[in-house]
Amino acid sequence: MRARKAWVLMALVLVVPVAAACAVPRPEPSERPEPSERQEPSGRQEPSVRLEAELVSPTDITLRWKRRDPGAAGHVIEFATEPAGPYTILGFLPPEQTSYTHPDLMPRTTFSYRLRPYYGAASAPVDVTLGGGPYPEPDPRWAEPRVLPGGSPGTRPVGSEGAAPTGLKATVTQADGVAFRWADQARDEEGYLLEDRPAGRPGYRVTAVLAPDVNAFGLVTLPEERHASYRVRAFRYGPPSDVVQRTTGDDTPSPTTEESSP
Repeated sequence: MRARKAWVLMALVLVVPVAAACAVPRPEPSERPEPSERQEPSGRQEPSVRLEAELVSPTDITLRWKRRDPGAAGHVIEFATEPAGPYTILGFLPPEQTSYTHPDLMPRTTFSYRLRPYYGAASAPVDVTLGGGPYPEPDPRWAEPRVLPGGSPGTRPVGSEGAAPTGLKATVTQADGVAFRWADQARDEEGYLLEDRPAGRPGYRVTAVLAPDVNAFGLVTLPEERHASYRVRAFRYGPPSDVVQRTTGDDTPSPTTEESSP
């Protein structure tokens, strides 16, 4: 996940823990079609993907999967160091991505992994250009994830027609700050995703994970986001994949053996 000041709000923002401190390489962006508005089937569900794991070095594990749900908006990769969890999110991935490397791991440790699809349509995007001001006097709480009063609660299940957030509005509050607000249309979301696409990048990526019912949030941007498009998505998780486990090796370098003189 990306390092930014907004992640200081992690305890308030995240629905589940995110491995912000892990050295995780960001996948190459790629364009993808908008996910279809799809209702999750009720009842017991079979995993939509099958996960495989390979120890590619003593402390690097590569995950691969072949099956995918064409109706999913993306996938969430998670890990745990105890068989029963708790699981920590490594990243939200675009639906066409089929591999992920978890690097620089603790040696002699067993890691468990699972992959979950998530569903839900995104709002219409808004374009933001950061300039030189002047800026309005911001609300002191502009960057906090909030539930603004006066909005009507959503009534549509995630995945159904009309459940995507509406009325997304972006206000530049400072040289590197953007405040977002939107209307909640979903009744059963497990959270909201704020996604962005800086100019020159072909695909959107998740930049913040918000709790259910939140309809306002402020983002402290990165330099690459001076010109960017943003959208927000109400989402629900699908069934997890099978759990795979790998145990890392010993990262201690082998001692150098000095050859004795004849």
